[in-house]
Amino acid sequence: MSDQGRELWIRRAMRLVAHRFRQNRWMLAAAIAAVLAVHIWAGGDTRTVTAVVGALIVVAGLAPSRTAGLLTTEAEETANGGTRGLSGENLAAAVTDPLIVFDGAGAVVHANDAAVNAFGALRPGILLLLKFRAPEMQEMIQAVLFGHAASRQIDFIERVPIERVFRVTASAVGRGTGLYVMVFKDQSETRRIDRMRADFIANASHELRTPLASISGFVETLRGPARDDAKARDHFLQIMQNQTARMARLIDDLLSLSRLEMKSHLRPGVKVDLRGVVESVIDSLSLLAKESGVTVERNFPTGAFEALGDRDELFQVFENLLENACKYGASGGRVVVSIGGPDTNAEHETTVTIQDFGPGIPEEHIPRVTERFYRVDVETSRSQKGTGLGLSIVKHILTRHNARLSIRSKLGEGAAFTVHFPAAE
Repeated sequence: MSDQGRELWIRRAMRLVAHRFRQNRWMLAAAIAAVLAVHIWAGGDTRTVTAVVGALIVVAGLAPSRTAGLLTTEAEETANGGTRGLSGENLAAAVTDPLIVFDGAGAVVHANDAAVNAFGALRPGILLLLKFRAPEMQEMIQAVLFGHAASRQIDFIERVPIERVFRVTASAVGRGTGLYVMVFKDQSETRRIDRMRADFIANASHELRTPLASISGFVETLRGPARDDAKARDHFLQIMQNQTARMARLIDDLLSLSRLEMKSHLRPGVKVDLRGVVESVIDSLSLLAKESGVTVERNFPTGAFEALGDRDELFQVFENLLENACKYGASGGRVVVSIGGPDTNAEHETTVTIQDFGPGIPEEHIPRVTERFYRVDVETSRSQKGTGLGLSIVKHILTRHNARLSIRSKLGEGAAFTVHFPAAE
């Protein structure tokens, strides 16, 4: 074989080996060995061998991208294969919201555990039109089954056993499967918060409107018929001052609630001497107690009583409770303030109890007294300059302190408000 022929044959062999090497990088060593064997057999010169080996090394530098592509493709195929292997029941079980799969006849094919817990038994074969009789549900199911809409979304209210509001979405599953899916998103808590917010705004507006209307009427009177009546002027000005003070208290309480809600997730981490806080509150309200004809008695055992908290906020808690006891329990003539240590109860809590001996609170009102603007007796509350927000502020502060408020009361025997603090670490 001529030198030119041997060189042409070697170049063809090099191209073939390079092509194979792009597919399998591990063949590099075998490729180089093959080139050397051909060189020895064909009697080629050293420059040709060097060129061939250099070309193989260049190919080796290009191979990783090809190898990465092959690995990526294999990974994608594995992932796709794994997804295709998942069953519909497994996917439905992973959904935390109620989910129902039904067929073209409107019969249940599968319902996840959340759906069964929310709506009771949903055995395969049950017709959804018989299970959900609300007109909006019937219309949505029929619209999806008859192809009037690819998907529909409505609000559905379940009233039994308790009222719950769901945002329901129904749509077809894929194309040509003959299956449909319905997902229920519980909106009950969102609706409750929206209703609470609306009620709060309405109540706050009403509480502010009343003194404003009173002040406006007295201003009009002073500018007209009572312009030159000194006695009437002094009387009206006193009422106007009382009404503006009431509005100021209401605004202060609203701001306190707003601040508490903004930091409700922040837990105080400083130990507070509860005895010292309660003593300060009693001293600050001594004049109010005297004017109300109430004697404040202390029942403090020896020892230290501490809790994790914010001193100013806890002062506000006990100030509200003691002020209410002096105002609304004044007919009893005395108020007893007690402190109990962790060793006095099974829960190992530190407790502070403020007990009056007045008319008490009717049992049906006790669960609601901490609601905003809720009053057991509206006229009595307003005559005592109450805003209807004091116990709501107490509840918010105690929630932030991981504490709680319990209320015991009997008509004619007074009421006891107890604050329970978890044991301080």
